[in-house]
Amino acid sequence: MEPQVELVEQMSESVIADFVAKFNSDRLNRADPIKGRVLLSEKRLVLAVNDNDKLTIPLSSIVDVAVGHIPEELSGFFDSTVTVGFERGDRQFVAVVEADDDTIGKFSNVLFRALLNGVGMTTKHPARVGGRVTNETFTPARLVLKPQRVLFNTPDRSVEISLSTVTEFSRATREIRGTKRPVLAVRHAPAGTSKLTLAAMDSSRKMSILGRYLRLEYSDLMAEIGELDLSKDEKEILVALYSGAGSEGISLAQIVNKEPAKLTMMLNDLEADELVVDTPDGTKLTPKGQVVVSTHLDDVNT
Repeated sequence: MEPQVELVEQMSESVIADFVAKFNSDRLNRADPIKGRVLLSEKRLVLAVNDNDKLTIPLSSIVDVAVGHIPEELSGFFDSTVTVGFERGDRQFVAVVEADDDTIGKFSNVLFRALLNGVGMTTKHPARVGGRVTNETFTPARLVLKPQRVLFNTPDRSVEISLSTVTEFSRATREIRGTKRPVLAVRHAPAGTSKLTLAAMDSSRKMSILGRYLRLEYSDLMAEIGELDLSKDEKEILVALYSGAGSEGISLAQIVNKEPAKLTMMLNDLEADELVVDTPDGTKLTPKGQVVVSTHLDDVNT
């Protein structure tokens, strides 16, 4: 399909993504997906067959973004996809964009950044360090998404969370300064130290989209964990490390009752699986290892 210069000229804002793909929507009068042009700016997403046949979706109307999920009514047509939920009046609709894996990966990241970068938040970091509650208070911040990272820029500092260190996240509603707001609780472990960060938004819609973005990274981590084949002894070692063994003054070998040579071999295997890491303070669980512990904790006691 030849580029349509007129489409770009009609968009007053800069185009940040422009590629050819297949797409469909319940707002388009088509039974099957069609090949066309996908344009994304900081204000809108346009799915264009030509100048006179296009669907324009304001970013302010988008309520959900799902990567790889295909609505049942459109299943059977698509492979690698981004599904966008959006509102028109009091109704909700979906649009599905299909391209190769690499293009969809890049497009989804750019779309998430266009929807979330600069959103106003209120953050409390760290709310906990290990099991200790801190004296930090909620502070105004701006959200910034970077490759594999989330930043909360406050007036005094920038709080950075690497998505590879996230071990758990959950959503709740809390009263902050007299107003109930949706809050995202993110547990992460930079440098082996468990921390809890709380991030609140006024918009439930934006919070849901942020949750989608974080779950993408988390699902990749869980997929890797699902492929691991750990012995009961290896799980026992991970649980012992989670409980503090391996730190100064606490012998891991004594707690798990293993010969030092055998323990070293097992730790080397766990390190190769990126579940543990050696630090100046002793052997520590990686974020991936912490997720494994939470997944297999009951296995050790059976």
